[in-house]
Amino acid sequence: MEHCRVAVLGSGSWATALAKIILNNEQEINWFMRRQEAINEFLHTGKNPDYLYQVPFDVNRIHFSSDVNEVIMHSDILVIAIPSPYMKQVTNKIRRSLRRKIVVSAVKGMIPDENITITDYLHIRFDVPDDNLAVIAGPCHAEEIALEHLSYLTIGSSNPDNAALVAELLTTPYVHTTTSDDVNGLEYSSVMKNIYAIAAGLCHSLRYGDNFQAVLISNAVQEIQRFVAANNGMPSNIDASGYLGDVLVTSYSKFSRNRQFGQMIGMGYSVKAAQMEMQMIAEGYYGTRCIYDANQSLHVEIPIVEAMYNILYKHQSPTFVIQELTKKLK
Repeated sequence: MEHCRVAVLGSGSWATALAKIILNNEQEINWFMRRQEAINEFLHTGKNPDYLYQVPFDVNRIHFSSDVNEVIMHSDILVIAIPSPYMKQVTNKIRRSLRRKIVVSAVKGMIPDENITITDYLHIRFDVPDDNLAVIAGPCHAEEIALEHLSYLTIGSSNPDNAALVAELLTTPYVHTTTSDDVNGLEYSSVMKNIYAIAAGLCHSLRYGDNFQAVLISNAVQEIQRFVAANNGMPSNIDASGYLGDVLVTSYSKFSRNRQFGQMIGMGYSVKAAQMEMQMIAEGYYGTRCIYDANQSLHVEIPIVEAMYNILYKHQSPTFVIQELTKKLK
């Protein structure tokens, strides 16, 4: 890995966790953070002032910049961990070619309004060859990386050499990695699991018990399988940890911001009020609309996604919508 200069793009908890992982294997990294004030405080304290503050960094090993083009110029591998609603805001500032870079998406969302995956967007917008694109998937909360709890990641790429390269970059004593060529399947599953985590949190607040939650998530996995099959030209191993494992941890974990968001909606918060109180992005809110809109031409049976869309975007009663959903689950 010595010949590859690695950059992290993003400043949130997942970007911070990835930087921590990568610095286990790289002597130095480049790190794009949008706010110069955050960089200044990071340099002063040795910690991200806004996320995972318990994780100390040797800032002498990090080259920070609030100029995304400077970071791109000095890097060979770009690990993007920017929340999907802000992707265009950042990438619209890019003036340098990405064609020769290995671009890795750690974004578990889609491009709002365009309803396309992050890798499709990077391919179309920046002409990045498919072989140079990769995704990071799997059940891996940033908070547990901070605690160095054993975690597992799946690296998806159509290029097995690049998948292995990125997997090596992210392998540590507390992070195990596997590789896959199912880029689309991993991306869609990573988006949809956030929607189901919102549903799980919402149903918890509505006092549906563990028996129902088990049925809800079983049906959610079937929805992922149907939707991925309709979009993918290859079979997806949905019961692997990169798919099912991520659905389970996001739906049940206390660290899941999407589950927390759903709990607040179930308690009667409006979408805006829940977002303001959380002060963090719940990707599933945006993913719900993307998957719902994308499905208008596919007509896949995804009743849980439709239920979440009716609650979050049509402002229908959560109690009524979930009651109707219970009649469709098996």
